[in-house]
Amino acid sequence: RADDSGRKFLDATRKSCTEFIADVAHSRFDFKDDAIGTLVEWAHIIDGALYESPAQCVELKAHALQLMQVIESDPDDAFIEQIIRELAQHTLEEVALSEEVQRRFRPIQAQHLETLELIRRKATYARGVVQFDLVEDGMEGFNKFIPYYLYPQTTYSVALTRGTHRTKISVGSNPWAPRPRTHNIASICERYGGGGHAVVGAVSFAPDEIEKGRAAVREIVEELSMDSD
Repeated sequence: RADDSGRKFLDATRKSCTEFIADVAHSRFDFKDDAIGTLVEWAHIIDGALYESPAQCVELKAHALQLMQVIESDPDDAFIEQIIRELAQHTLEEVALSEEVQRRFRPIQAQHLETLELIRRKATYARGVVQFDLVEDGMEGFNKFIPYYLYPQTTYSVALTRGTHRTKISVGSNPWAPRPRTHNIASICERYGGGGHAVVGAVSFAPDEIEKGRAAVREIVEELSMDSD
């Protein structure tokens, strides 16, 4: 509020930085490039997690989401910089369907499908909560929308994973749940030394504190569980 430069902007109601930047550029600086309209639209959807359904972000049929997976997963910084340059010269679709992007996407997709099937086998659902334990499977990360894809009736998900540096509890809420969220997930996670937001949170333990993590999972699941399915 104290800034009067006309070059610093804030709107806490916005779902994504991308849309806000595009709107400010247009309204305040008279800049609008229709050539990047699709890019802005998809960046807004991804940044704000404004997916139309769990299937959209789990099945990854949209080419923009395939490109997103590559950007998130590929450790090659030079390649990511190359993608940025190409997005300034080509359409989002052209970049996403390029031979190199698709080559890098294929193993990511294969791993994703394996994770999907693993969670399908491991997950259980009861009283509004889906839970699964991937500690013994060497799986540290997973698409956070998979639980809602497999169990669309759930309101919450609670997962336990372990990586090199930590044992982790991931707690989430289903944006498409038929019954609304009634808990502040950040407040729950904070009691175990974690944190997050009202709709999603996490707790980290030392890598060898598996049983401590499992005990916390049981308590969190019980707290989130509803009176009936």
